[in-house]
Amino acid sequence: MHRTKGWMESEISKALTKWEKEFLGRGSVSVKTDILRDLIVVSLHGVLTPAEYALCETMEGRLAVKRTRNGLVESGVDELKEIILRITGEQVKSFHTDLSTRTGERIMVFRLEQDLEKKLTNGEPQG
Repeated sequence: MHRTKGWMESEISKALTKWEKEFLGRGSVSVKTDILRDLIVVSLHGVLTPAEYALCETMEGRLAVKRTRNGLVESGVDELKEIILRITGEQVKSFHTDLSTRTGERIMVFRLEQDLEKKLTNGEPQG
């Protein structure tokens, strides 16, 4: 099967939604993945619970929610890297994430060892 950029982006979004539900207990409302050069950028919307939004009304609460949520995601980073490798065939060099306590959006950035977008646009076979 020829794996296209669009197919990979869609599969990563589906796999990360499944991971969230299994690992964190609930999934985000929507997920959008973009492959850009050697980066995979994932935007996850609606990740906070109503209780977490209530906590975020104070600075102390915002910091606690960020710390807890980021810690949970970081504890599953090996599994996240494995998902990216399985779908793209590329090793993850580094992983970065942050959460907006105002919008309830999480951004995940995977930096790959190779320029995946270039490989896909040059027609190199993937998978």
